[in-house]
Amino acid sequence: MQHTNSEAQGAPLGGRWMQLVIGVICMSMIANLQYGWTLFVNPIDEKYHWGRAAIQVAFTIFVVTETWLVPVEGWFVDKFGPRIVVVVGGILCALAWVINSFADSLALLYIGAAVGGVGAGAVYGTCVGNALKWFPDRRGLAAGLTAAGFGAGSAVTVVPIANMIQTSGFQQTFLVFGLGQGLIVFALAWFLKEADPALLPKGKSNVSQSRRNYTPQETLKSPVFWVMYLMFVMVAAGGLMATAQLGPIAKDFHLDGAPVSIMGLTLPALTFALTIDRVLNGVTRPFFGWVSDHIGRENTMFVAFAIEAVGILALNQWGHNPVAFVVLTGLVFFAWGEIYSLFPSCCADSFGSKFATTNAGLLYTAKGTASLVVPFANVIVASSGSWQTVFFFAAAVNAIAAFMALFVLKPMRARQIAEDTVQPVSGKLVTEGAD
Repeated sequence: MQHTNSEAQGAPLGGRWMQLVIGVICMSMIANLQYGWTLFVNPIDEKYHWGRAAIQVAFTIFVVTETWLVPVEGWFVDKFGPRIVVVVGGILCALAWVINSFADSLALLYIGAAVGGVGAGAVYGTCVGNALKWFPDRRGLAAGLTAAGFGAGSAVTVVPIANMIQTSGFQQTFLVFGLGQGLIVFALAWFLKEADPALLPKGKSNVSQSRRNYTPQETLKSPVFWVMYLMFVMVAAGGLMATAQLGPIAKDFHLDGAPVSIMGLTLPALTFALTIDRVLNGVTRPFFGWVSDHIGRENTMFVAFAIEAVGILALNQWGHNPVAFVVLTGLVFFAWGEIYSLFPSCCADSFGSKFATTNAGLLYTAKGTASLVVPFANVIVASSGSWQTVFFFAAAVNAIAAFMALFVLKPMRARQIAEDTVQPVSGKLVTEGAD
């Protein structure tokens, strides 16, 4: 691939593993834009009385702009390299929370959400795509570690953010953390480099991979892509509802301030749950990514999605107990977060490395589609007075996706990869890593 800059020239400082570390840190710095949001919902409502449903529209706007523009940002990465895209992303992420700190109307809050979504998407899509390109031999693990930064990155700041909201108010918290997180991303972005095929290992992966590099247009024409997209939407919808609604769920269960003691540590139930959830939501990504490198993407999806369905049903049944609430939300997040390593890896396996950033970005828009159902959770709860319908829906779609992984996606991918091997387009085969 030809670039207009020289990012692909020469080995990067610290090699490909340093590129992975930089990506993980950058992802950690943007994690609070999504995972810290639930801490701000009730304080914003208490100050302005806009209603939780109206405030949560900002979360949906953030997720939609974060995901649906990733293919565009991926195109910029494929053309100009990862560095400049992440630099701009860091600036936008800082600006977003600065806007939130001054937002005295829903319109301004929504603008901040949109700016943050564009910035976070630029950082997220670039870092995941860079990992997929630098590690064709360990795609699940590399994508998982990178995504873990986004899943667990907010764990160390949950308590500081919660405490600062209590002592200084949510507006000052938005301002301080927004500027700090954006500055770190901006600084690290200058060390990112495009993957150089000459520096990549020549060994083959343990999982089935296409020998053909699909263009984004070809990817969108593939039935395999749309099956993955549907599964991504189904599983992401349940997890996003838990992510955005955990604070309101805890409040409605009368658990938000209930003390919970586990292994000698005592914290309010919501703070405890958020901390554990962030850690497990991060650990699951490299763990299941690593597992999928050995037993296959679809087999791993079946196991994870089935655990998620059971965990959500258990949360509905026993979640009113403070300790059970903390433990079961941890299980739910552990079985959900792996979609952000399994689906990008499966996408690159199916459609090749050359356009991995753009193609994975196209698939990542499924998260934005899934986010559209998040506000409806508040509507359902307001009309029924219970979270039970929401929990049953989330459990059902996870169970369906689990069976689709084995009985629909797996055979379809096997046929496509076999056809790519014997019937290459334009009579040309392109091996993995041939950028």
